[in-house]
Amino acid sequence: MSKQERSWIIYDWACSAYTMTILTLIFPVFFKTYIAKDLAGYESTAYLSYANSFAALIIAILAPFLGMIADFKGNKKKFFSFFLAIGLFFTLSLSFVSQGKIFFSLFIFVLSIIGYAGANVFYDSFLTDITPTKKMDKVSTHGFAWGYIGGVLLFIISYLIIYFRTSLGISLTIATKLSFILTAIWWLIFSIPILKNVKQNHYIEPVKNPFSYTWKKTLSILKTIKKNKPAFMFLLAYFFYIDGVSTIIKLSSSYGLDLGIDQNTLMIIFIMTQFVAFPCAILFAKLAKIFSPKKIILLGIGIYTSISIFAFFMSTPLHFWIMAMMVAFAQGGIQALSRSYFGKLIPKENSSEFFGIYNIFGRFATIMGPLLLGGLTTLTGNSKYGVLSLIVLFAIGGILLIRVPEEENRSVK
Repeated sequence: MSKQERSWIIYDWACSAYTMTILTLIFPVFFKTYIAKDLAGYESTAYLSYANSFAALIIAILAPFLGMIADFKGNKKKFFSFFLAIGLFFTLSLSFVSQGKIFFSLFIFVLSIIGYAGANVFYDSFLTDITPTKKMDKVSTHGFAWGYIGGVLLFIISYLIIYFRTSLGISLTIATKLSFILTAIWWLIFSIPILKNVKQNHYIEPVKNPFSYTWKKTLSILKTIKKNKPAFMFLLAYFFYIDGVSTIIKLSSSYGLDLGIDQNTLMIIFIMTQFVAFPCAILFAKLAKIFSPKKIILLGIGIYTSISIFAFFMSTPLHFWIMAMMVAFAQGGIQALSRSYFGKLIPKENSSEFFGIYNIFGRFATIMGPLLLGGLTTLTGNSKYGVLSLIVLFAIGGILLIRVPEEENRSVK
């Protein structure tokens, strides 16, 4: 691969430390067992769900405007760097949260998500700058695959510090907060290659009134996508199925705790999940080459539907192990192929603005799932019903994706 492709892939290695430590495992566990320990388990899970939904709403609103402005010559790297800095700062700030400060902690958590997700809007759009169309599936899945390894390596370091905290002479709280600091440092160090080597090769020339242009262009692109049936149908399908995927990834550790799985078992399960996810993400790329990306995305949707049903009947750590391996098999592939699938449909010089629209669908999608899970969990007092409700999202997404015309490789004009 080229230097730009390798540098782009390494950023997934960098930011996956945040995904693993902050979004998925250590912070949710820390929130439930320390910050909000006086709340019932299902209540703290609901609070985390609502926080994820609110952060997703903010990014969904900002994404199209950020994407449009970033497509002007020389802007993409600047906006990427700005949101990266926000993510790093508030990830570090999580080390200052204290017990009982539920809403302050969630406020910092939400701002860190905004930085992380905002940077990813521009990271995703760089895909069209760094690789030709024929290599997008391969490069995109390699990004996710190496991201799993990078994320799990930092997580293992953090987990060892937490596990051997007594020998190190520190408390569980200090050891956990140290993992947040290490996450920010790891994220920063491995972001250097993309900051140094990746360039905006496709762009549009600056205009006098960028905000007016951005608004008009957003409406124009929405109309353009609506006229292009493959792109429009794909985005509708993506809106539903990716919602279920992201909800399961973000809230799986909270769900595991609600089932009574101890923290050490949970940590080990997630470590193994990342190692299994690495080859599976690459396998999805190879399968997509044989059967087509659309069919393999449908395979992933089917697996996630099975996960939602299986999760409802889980009662033992063995059941959680099985569910985790099912997630590991499908999660990287379905996300990576969705990204590259969309990248093939769009004009390269407007990649940020089109990925801005892509992220509108993706971010608004991540609002509904956590709200659905959190709402039903609150109403029933049992998170199992919340997880089961996600099959609705996968069913709608799968049905819509089946209806995407086979001429999906046609570019949006």
